[in-house]
Amino acid sequence: MPVEGVAANGHLLAVSNLTKLFGSFAACNGINLQIEPGEIHALLGENGAGKSTLVKMLFGVLAPTAGEILWQGQSVRIANPAAARRLGIGMVFQHFSLFEALTVAENIALSMDANISLARVAEEASRLSHAYGLPLDPKAHVADLSVGERQRIEIVRALLQNPRLIILDEPTSVLMPQEADRLFETLYKLKAEGRSVLYISHRLEEVQRICDRATVLRHGKVTGACDPKAETPSSLARMMVGGDVAAVTAEGTSAKDQVHLEARHLTVPARTPFAVSLKNICLKVHAGEVLAIAGVAGNGQGELFDALSGEYPVADDNAVQIRQKPVGNRNINARRLMGAGFVPEERHGHAAVSALPLSDNLVLARSRSDAKAFLGGGFLKIIRRDAVTSATKRISEAMDVRKSGEDPPAGSLSGGNLQKFIVGRELDRQPSVLVVNQPTWGVDAGAASRIRQALVDLAKAGSAVLVISQDLDEIFEVATEIAVISDGKLSDPYPAKELSREKIGLLMGGMYGKTEGTEAAHAH
Repeated sequence: MPVEGVAANGHLLAVSNLTKLFGSFAACNGINLQIEPGEIHALLGENGAGKSTLVKMLFGVLAPTAGEILWQGQSVRIANPAAARRLGIGMVFQHFSLFEALTVAENIALSMDANISLARVAEEASRLSHAYGLPLDPKAHVADLSVGERQRIEIVRALLQNPRLIILDEPTSVLMPQEADRLFETLYKLKAEGRSVLYISHRLEEVQRICDRATVLRHGKVTGACDPKAETPSSLARMMVGGDVAAVTAEGTSAKDQVHLEARHLTVPARTPFAVSLKNICLKVHAGEVLAIAGVAGNGQGELFDALSGEYPVADDNAVQIRQKPVGNRNINARRLMGAGFVPEERHGHAAVSALPLSDNLVLARSRSDAKAFLGGGFLKIIRRDAVTSATKRISEAMDVRKSGEDPPAGSLSGGNLQKFIVGRELDRQPSVLVVNQPTWGVDAGAASRIRQALVDLAKAGSAVLVISQDLDEIFEVATEIAVISDGKLSDPYPAKELSREKIGLLMGGMYGKTEGTEAAHAH
């Protein structure tokens, strides 16, 4: 389906001095950018650099404060996403907007012209999905699909609008390696048709692999542009952060005799029709080691975190043990009192209350025992603000949390900086057990390096660390052992040095039987 009507010698899209102010804060400050027909263009930058604000202006979600957007040489005002789609701009957001109880066709129809019948939508979606190597069953319910298949829906929904430019925000963050490869083939096909892709990703290896050009944002301004293929992941990271990104050093982690965290035949029925049941999960995390659990989103990671943290206590008290003591029936506060720490996947509303300042979020996260340092004596326990302020400052400095004031609302921080504070809040307690779900989700290279090193250092100090992650780069950086979760079942652990990405990909698909030659496979 080649694109017609695009002048080969002109920009498809250009922005001139594009600016977006929130009060006195310039999220985007005089940005200039050009996207050519038939190119895959990377948009790089740290968390808070202005990437999301920029693409929201291009897709009509936000209105610019100043500057101009040119589409095929003509100045345009993009009032809303529908106007963007009419121009020929499609977008696939990092977080999907799908209704699980509806079918694939019904979800796609919600964004189409109301005059188009559901049968025609289903027919077109099936044809297009197979043409682009993204096969879908229009009659399937979203709740029954893998995360990779759900992403296909979002891409096919965008393609049905016949876009000339597609914006993809962190498209591979939820995909196993084989699915990412198939996505790249689709992008090459779009490029061959003369379509353009604006590609946002923190995975610099894939940017180097598939992108023709890259524009780098820092603090709301364009600070550089390059040909990614002429760069290295390290040089791209330096362009993003303005300096070298420290390499994670995992040497020195080694399992001790003591088992600090254990799951014994942990079986948990699904709590909702769309949840995943846990099936006979067995794991041990020793003092001094990092056990990483890999897997594609939606295979029981959230349910496993809930069971290990005590957010949802389980029926069998012996099914979860902290330092050889049964805690299956105990809640999260009881487990914290035993020296455990927990970092959930969702930052806003789960790990932090967005409207409250960082100091209040610190107090809320501490158990009754931990909070003693923050409470004054007497009948009425008064919070000692000086102690809370001091701890908030200590955590922010230790994790290099960049914020607009001494104690701003959690919601005012960029995602990466809030994540650094949340992880630092747990590390400040020096827990003997730490369970972290997606520690660097959507976090830039510099922040990710700091968080990962902090997890490794905690293990080196003798704690047991369990990391649940979809990022294979992260897993290989921090893990001493790796297990894979698929459909609520956990594989045996493998020494990290004996696993390849291909083997992990097979395990992600539920192929748990060891295959010949994989035990000695190299990690990279």
